[in-house]
Amino acid sequence: MSPAVPFAQAAIAGRLVSLDVFRGLTIAAMILVNNPGSWAHIYWPLQHAPWHGWTPTDLVFPFFLFIVGVSMVFSFAARIERGATPAQLARHVLVRSAVIFAVGLFLHGFPYFRLATIRIPGVLQRIAVCYLFAALIVLAVRRRSLARAATVRDAAPIVAVILGLLVGYWALMTFVPVPGYGAGNLTPQGNLAAYIDRALLSGHLWSQTRTWDPEGILSTLPAIATVLFGVLVGEWLRSQHPAQLKVYGLFFAGGACLFAGWLLDFIFPINKNLWTSSYVILTGGFAMVLLAGLYSLVELRGWRRWAKPFIVFGTNSLFVFALSGLLAKTLGLIKITVERPAPCPPDCGAPTVLREISLHSYIYQRFFAPLAAPENASLLFAVCFVLLFLALNWLLYRRRLFIKI
Repeated sequence: MSPAVPFAQAAIAGRLVSLDVFRGLTIAAMILVNNPGSWAHIYWPLQHAPWHGWTPTDLVFPFFLFIVGVSMVFSFAARIERGATPAQLARHVLVRSAVIFAVGLFLHGFPYFRLATIRIPGVLQRIAVCYLFAALIVLAVRRRSLARAATVRDAAPIVAVILGLLVGYWALMTFVPVPGYGAGNLTPQGNLAAYIDRALLSGHLWSQTRTWDPEGILSTLPAIATVLFGVLVGEWLRSQHPAQLKVYGLFFAGGACLFAGWLLDFIFPINKNLWTSSYVILTGGFAMVLLAGLYSLVELRGWRRWAKPFIVFGTNSLFVFALSGLLAKTLGLIKITVERPAPCPPDCGAPTVLREISLHSYIYQRFFAPLAAPENASLLFAVCFVLLFLALNWLLYRRRLFIKI
């Protein structure tokens, strides 16, 4: 643990406050969409697209990977200034990736830890793997120039890697035949990524599918490109260009990516579960536009008071996300016996019927469901879940505790 940077001094201490706001918004959104009161009652923007297409919820995870890339640039620069060598940076990356991956496995195994069926892929696992490979790519191509802002020449190899990952993934998914399904099949069962997941991780996949995983092996390749998009943006923000030009550049690049992602949807459909190349470009465009807007408000105009809750949320982002997942799982595991409504009027003499429900369901049905319509009650539960972790984060922040995973 290390002391957090006080809010009023964040910019002075060299932190990009707008990036902290973006991170806090993203973590709050992650917790919100993952913890409804009832999965049967959710407004459509808070649901993932069933397969092809996207909703606002489908932007949340790629936003966090994008932020990982942006943060990496500033983190590496700060460590280099403190005397770290590329070899020391590589060791730091390896250790941090292993810890994040292990935390993800722990959350999947808790509390029974049945290793024979534990889900190996996952959100934290994907963050760990993408951070690892993106960081090693950056260290490889910028080994001698990490201390200074990147030039166009420095950025060119990263752009080439991004293109290689996105084009290569499209080619694999389009032209490599899958036994029993043929080539170019993008159905949940028939695509190449699902086939590889079944071949290599059978019995260790997402319990709701069991035959493919939304954070599977092959789709991690384009997810690495999402982090590298963030690296390019981080280098742009760290450059010596005027602040206003940085904003214009991000808006222009983001708009171009949005248009390109929309066009590519006709060739390689936008799909979060497959993390398609068009999805990478589209979500990268949204991330650039949003970060440009936050940079303009927070860094240029100095409007920071409104952002303090998100600054606080962003300071312990991975820790809070992991803890929220642990609490949600615990609430689902604890069972409470309640009376089921009688099948006839109370005076009919029917015996009392008991049933077991989770503590999560009990809290929702007892305290939230009576307050509003199902969708609103479910949303209120999720908002309270977010506020609970905001309060926890605020306590850590006031004590200047910054827990790094």
